[in-house]
Amino acid sequence: MRRGGALVATMLALLLIPATPAQATWVRDAEWWLDDYGFTQAWNVTQGDGVLVAVIDSGIADVADLAGAVVGGADFSGVGSADGRTPVGVQLNHGTLVASVLAGRGTGNGILGTAPQAQLLSASVGFGGVSEISPDDQVAAAIRWSVDQGARVINMSITRNTLDWPESWDQAMLYAFDHDVVVVAASGNRGSGTDEVGAPATMPGVLAVGGFDRNGEASWDASAQGITIGVTAPAEDLIGINRFGDPQSWAGSSGATPIVSGLVALIRAAHPELDAANVIQRVLATATPVGTVPSPIYGYGRINASAAVTDPVASVTENPMGSLAEWIRVNRRAQSTSTATAPPTSTPAPLPLAGFTWPPIVFFLQWWGIPLAFVLGFASLIGLGAAAVTRRVRRHRGGRS
Repeated sequence: MRRGGALVATMLALLLIPATPAQATWVRDAEWWLDDYGFTQAWNVTQGDGVLVAVIDSGIADVADLAGAVVGGADFSGVGSADGRTPVGVQLNHGTLVASVLAGRGTGNGILGTAPQAQLLSASVGFGGVSEISPDDQVAAAIRWSVDQGARVINMSITRNTLDWPESWDQAMLYAFDHDVVVVAASGNRGSGTDEVGAPATMPGVLAVGGFDRNGEASWDASAQGITIGVTAPAEDLIGINRFGDPQSWAGSSGATPIVSGLVALIRAAHPELDAANVIQRVLATATPVGTVPSPIYGYGRINASAAVTDPVASVTENPMGSLAEWIRVNRRAQSTSTATAPPTSTPAPLPLAGFTWPPIVFFLQWWGIPLAFVLGFASLIGLGAAAVTRRVRRHRGGRS
């Protein structure tokens, strides 16, 4: 595996070339979700101007496709740069991929985010043992900081891989909700070992996002399932920009989440009079239902950006995703008020959810007409996981769940 990885790195170094006008057009065309799920129509009303979105992730690198998008940042890992722009953790490309899908400016390689005029905050957190600071504490601090900076939306393409969460997250999330912030979180990926939705996507009040494939079918690998899912969004055959500024293919609920965060930014720009509860209600009420609504696979359905921005939607008085304050009242009351005698508990580290990330070579080869199947087959020969590829092919043949 080590030898195969080195070979791929060498090939990528030879094939990473500056973007050309033709490549920029091709990258833009690869963003199939923008037309298919109503974003280009919604842009006739707004592109998210003036809405500040915090991205709590590995850090957003300084790349051409995000020129002018990031207006502030901070590091909570203790190992990154003070401005939050130096990627940290075990998935260094993750935060930049997320940010480009959310607010790409159409410059550089030409990628456009779902809210291409929204502004971003980069809150870098380090998982995977790179920091001595507890991941739980990093996340709680990042949420509070994001709120204090004026974020109207917080994107969390991370999971704790547990149904529960620490009490520090109670207070951080309540702080966000008390300041009328919409928090959007990824469901997790079965392909990465998350079979059911994990926190923060299990927390009441959070807009949890599942994923579907290009045919609109629930993704087996690039999503998880659970009763807290609010909506689903594209999670396969995605393209983003990595920390080097190059286009990269990827998949996962990590990608579906910024697609929805961008939609939330569009709604907040088009309807500044709405509170967080009614912004979320617009996302849910205008989604295209799939089967029983809500369901643990699709939630209220597949997103429809144009309808979410323009359709009439009845107002609500409470967050349709539930009340965290009420959950705390019911579920924390039996816990001891003394921490001195409390038994130690495990705190699994949250992990970014990129799931399946194809390197830029795949896009270059596809661009020149070489089939993806050939790329996958070749990749397996150089150690990129023949077993995983075989399993994925079998699932495709047998249909998606």
